[in-house]
Amino acid sequence: MSRSWRLPAGPSPLIRSGSGAVSDLGAVARERGCRRALITSDPGIAAAGITGRARQSLESAGVVVEAFSDFGENPTESDVDRAAVAAGAMRADSLVGVGGGSSLDVAKGAGFLLAGGGRMENYRGYDKCPRPLPPLIGVPTTAGTGSEAQSYALISRDRDHQKLACGAPSAMFRDVILDPVLLPSAPAEVIAATGFDSIAHAVETAVTSGRTDESVALSHRAFALLSRAFPLVTASPASATAWEEMQLGAFLAGAAIERSMLGAAHACANPLTRRFDVAHGRALAITLPRVVRWNASSARDAYRDLLGAAGIPPGDDPADTLASRLDAWVAMAALPQDLAGESLHVRDLPALAEEASAEWTGRFNPRPFDAAGALAVYRSAVA
Repeated sequence: MSRSWRLPAGPSPLIRSGSGAVSDLGAVARERGCRRALITSDPGIAAAGITGRARQSLESAGVVVEAFSDFGENPTESDVDRAAVAAGAMRADSLVGVGGGSSLDVAKGAGFLLAGGGRMENYRGYDKCPRPLPPLIGVPTTAGTGSEAQSYALISRDRDHQKLACGAPSAMFRDVILDPVLLPSAPAEVIAATGFDSIAHAVETAVTSGRTDESVALSHRAFALLSRAFPLVTASPASATAWEEMQLGAFLAGAAIERSMLGAAHACANPLTRRFDVAHGRALAITLPRVVRWNASSARDAYRDLLGAAGIPPGDDPADTLASRLDAWVAMAALPQDLAGESLHVRDLPALAEEASAEWTGRFNPRPFDAAGALAVYRSAVA
């Protein structure tokens, strides 16, 4: 039995949540007036049978469906171009993202192109689309990116793999289905990496210079849920409650990003992904604990409050307590603890630091962040 709800304040999709909620997808689409839907869903989700379940629900409700899966973990402008062409060819009036952040972002990206034409680079920033996007429905199958709660799509630029953050009010999913039954199908390494990504969202949004009372409340609630659930879902088997808490925590942390923004850990992680193909969650496992320690002088009280929300004693140094807890989760989940296993050298660090200092999330870090700060974080990660 699913239930419907929204966040009480600020922008929010209409949520259908509960075990088996994916079966409501067809009814949700028809309530929005959808008749022809393109599903964006990566090949792994299709192989797990989840795309088929989504299609069946939609078709049972009389919705004509096609599926698009020709994209990878970090979708590019060209991927989105192809998705938009596929949607146009079937005369889609709606887009349904089924999968992790890549599937959700491709749905949003195709929506931009259907509404306004051109290329994704035209929409970098916020509210640059001349018309509203078609109805978007999100069915996340990982507890990680939080894209289901945000009005932005993150798409890699073809020429240099720079992340383009493209936002619009109508780029927020109108409906999101949170079905925890879908989460355990992911491989263990994906569960660990995406789960740590959601933890990073909760930690960074709690201390940014742009935080508000509303965003902090979301960050704290998300961190409390994730700190309980992450150790359980990265072991096997986990209870249904743990998966529900993990999925809700990831959604709330994503909603906090919408209201707060991120910080230096993401700024340092993105160049590792772009230049050395380190998966995003794995890159954050390396950068987040170090950035927390680096931020200690500027965010000590905010870290104390975050730990308190999760019932974790802050100790004499809340930043070190939090970083040590993050280190423990990284080790437990078999995520990388430093850069030793990656294909980079000390000589690469200054260039990486320059790239990190140009990342837009770094502007919201509680401690002023520049190339020197990024270099200090990277150097601390070289074994």
